[in-house]
Amino acid sequence: MNQANKSNLKFNSDEIERYSRHILLPEIGEDGQKKLKDSSVLCIGCGGLGSPLLIYLAASGIGRIGIVDSDFVEKSNLQRQIIHSTDSIGKPKTFSAKSRILEINPHCEVEIFNTLLTSKNALGIINKFDIICDCTDNFEARYLINDASSILNKAIIYGAISKFEGQVTVFNLTENSPNFRDLIPDPPPKDLLPTCSEIGVMGILPGLVGLIQATEAIKIITNIGEPLDGRLLVIDSLKMKFKELRLFKDKERENPKELINYKEFCQKNESSKSQVESISVKKLKYLINTNPTKIFLIDVRTKLENRIECIKGSTLIPLDEISKMESIKKLKEISLDKKLYIHCKSGERSKKAILLLKQYGISATNVNGGIEAWEKENCKE
Repeated sequence: MNQANKSNLKFNSDEIERYSRHILLPEIGEDGQKKLKDSSVLCIGCGGLGSPLLIYLAASGIGRIGIVDSDFVEKSNLQRQIIHSTDSIGKPKTFSAKSRILEINPHCEVEIFNTLLTSKNALGIINKFDIICDCTDNFEARYLINDASSILNKAIIYGAISKFEGQVTVFNLTENSPNFRDLIPDPPPKDLLPTCSEIGVMGILPGLVGLIQATEAIKIITNIGEPLDGRLLVIDSLKMKFKELRLFKDKERENPKELINYKEFCQKNESSKSQVESISVKKLKYLINTNPTKIFLIDVRTKLENRIECIKGSTLIPLDEISKMESIKKLKEISLDKKLYIHCKSGERSKKAILLLKQYGISATNVNGGIEAWEKENCKE
């Protein structure tokens, strides 16, 4: 923690009663609660993830909370952004969030930054706080937060959501910890991964992920338990399953020394990134007949399409499931000794799947024309 944040202030009677359930825990106790009071946490984004995170950090007794956001509250936010209310519509999210935090715990000091985080202001803002919580929803912000925090040696508690799935991990906790660039080394092509406003999100999911982020912050500050350092927690809310994947630091990659233009970084080489290796259906048929053990053919269409017609020996992984961490882990293992080929109906969805996998270091080949070409060229047995 920053020495500047340290205090020798004792708890008053209101604080002792307010935090009594924490103080009763031997793992936290009065010393741990003082650590929370002396700590500072920056929440970047006070939407779906930031809402529950901020509420519980405030209730837990974090001494100083920072909020970065430039957005205004909209009615469509209220389905999941629970720190805001109907009366907050049209107001800056930072103002709305600060008001609610102080209602929950007037002992919190709240500093708001009603602005976008940029390469010009990131180091100055982030350096004021002990722990950084990434509650953003875009890659420009995530790489910026990652690089700025790495330069300043700040731990990041990362959360992400999409539809019914969420992810949580801790980056940059120690010099041997992985960071966001170890999870996703290169930004995906523009518009490849749609936002919640485009595909929707289950309202309760950001609450679940944000609460886990808050839990990790409290654990790190009080030095209890085992943080999600090097561990990516993947949540499937439909099946209510939690899975854990290991993350490792790429020791060959140098840590950033300065911030860059992240908009350009996320858009660079757009045309080259959109290019994929392809194969004709006739060549694929030949490979299947001559060397089937070295081929893994994936169908990214829907279950219904697959039931109607499929290529014998193909494995169904629908496009909306292929980027899930369970599929990524499976395909990484398969790709070690087999070459991946992906098809859909016409070749467009399969191309998108290949670009998604590419972000995780998995190479695959697109089947030109998909199953339509397969049938047209009479490749069916």
